[in-house]
Amino acid sequence: MLTIKQEIKSYLARTGWTMTDLIKALNEKYNRNDSVQNLSNKLTRGTIKYKEVKEIADIIGAEIIWEF
Repeated sequence: MLTIKQEIKSYLARTGWTMTDLIKALNEKYNRNDSVQNLSNKLTRGTIKYKEVKEIADIIGAEIIWEF
């Protein structure tokens, strides 16, 4: 099973996004002043909020689907 960091980074790679580009887009769209290091730390520690994951999915054009 992939870690949260591995999973999100694999989605970024598949869609051609870099962490730097992602942070720029998130900061612009959600009026923040976040850094790549801050996001990387959240991913490493597994402390990223679900809301933030949904925002990342929105930026990269992905959809989170729960299947049963």
